[in-house]
Order: sequence, then C-alpha cells, then structure tokens
Amino acid sequence: MLLQNILSVVALSATLLKGGMDVAMPDKNIDGPFFLVNRQHAIHEAYVPEVRTVNATGMRQAMRDEAATALEEMFQAAKADKAGLSTVSGYRSYAKQATIYARKHKTAGQEVADSLVALPGTSEHQLGLAMDLAQKGGSQLSSGFGNTKAGQWVNANAYRYGFIVRYQKGQEDVTGYAFEPWHVRYVGKAYAKAIFDSGLPMESYVSAHRLEIYEFLIQQTSEVRP
Repeated sequence: MLLQNILSVVALSATLLKGGMDVAMPDKNIDGPFFLVNRQHAIHEAYVPEVRTVNATGMRQAMRDEAATALEEMFQAAKADKAGLSTVSGYRSYAKQATIYARKHKTAGQEVADSLVALPGTSEHQLGLAMDLAQKGGSQLSSGFGNTKAGQWVNANAYRYGFIVRYQKGQEDVTGYAFEPWHVRYVGKAYAKAIFDSGLPMESYVSAHRLEIYEFLIQQTSEVRP
C-alpha cells in the first residue's frame, strides 16, 4: 500500500506539474532566481552563469541580466530617497571565492572564516544573483551598514525589487553566517515579498514551500484514489 501511494504521488506530480520540477521546486533550478545554495547545497566548480556589467554607482561588478536590471532599478529608487548605494562585490567565480576564503582563513582562522566567508562552491555570488553593498562612495563591508540610512532603506525596501537581505540578525543558526546587512540576494519580486513578509531565512522558507507541495500532492492523491 505504501509503495502504491508513493507511485500515485509521483504519477500525479507528473500530471500536475506540467512545467516540470522547476515549477514545484524552484530552489532546485540552478538557472532560476530561487536556487538555494549554502553549505549543504553546493555548486559545481564548473558552473559559470551568463552575467553582464551592472550599470550602477560603485565598483564595476557583474550579475545575471535579470538581477542586474532589478539592482539598477533599486539603486535609482534609493537615490531618489536620498539613500545612495554603491556596488562592492557581485559575481565571483569558484576560483575567486577559493582565494577569498583562503585569505580569511589565513588571517583570522577557520572559525571566523566560516562565519564570514563561504567555501568555494557554496557562495551565492557564484550564481550571479548576489551583490554586496555599501553607502554611496564607500566600499567597506561592515555590520554598521545596517544602522545607516542606506542600510535601513535596503532592509525595508529591497524586496520591492526582488531582493532579500539574505543573512539577517538572529538567523545565524539557520543560515550559518553572521549578520550581513550588506549582502542582498535576488530571488524575484514574488518570492522576495513572501520571504520578507514571513520573516524567515531563505532555508526555512524553502522547507515550508516544499512541505506545502508535498501536502498538496498527497491530498490530491487521496482525493482521486478509488
């Protein structure tokens, strides 16, 4: 009976999810904006997304086109609200991330390095969907950014443009990283608003989303079962 139920769920899934698993599990679609990457979900070192230069104030950085366009829109809005921003670090290759991690490990030790820097293959920057920000004219990444007008604006408004402040204070046990008010991650406007409204870290939101899909499929299976 258990096997029959599992097969029924699989068959129903194939029927309902006409767009494939990318529709039901967007966190598994590496080419989509909602792909989940962290220490438990790594990217192969050969993965290189198509990116373009972001037309925004700050250091010359690149992102995927969809994310870059959204960031440009966000920068214009921040400027209008007198909360000017600067780009600091966008797309990073696997090799560049390895260099950054090794440098931090050497100067601060493994414990500090692990709390601040992603291991190569586990960084959102390799997706081309993340950007580190600073106040306009600045380039230093500090938790103090969260207390500035620019940082507070980002925290309150980034979701409107499809971004989330990925590593929030109080979520360290889930995300695995210290508070980073400067690190924004593009997930698309719908998911950004949902995550912002939920107050959950992306990991917890993804888990809840999966559970909803599973429960929906099981419910549908029970309703069609003779």
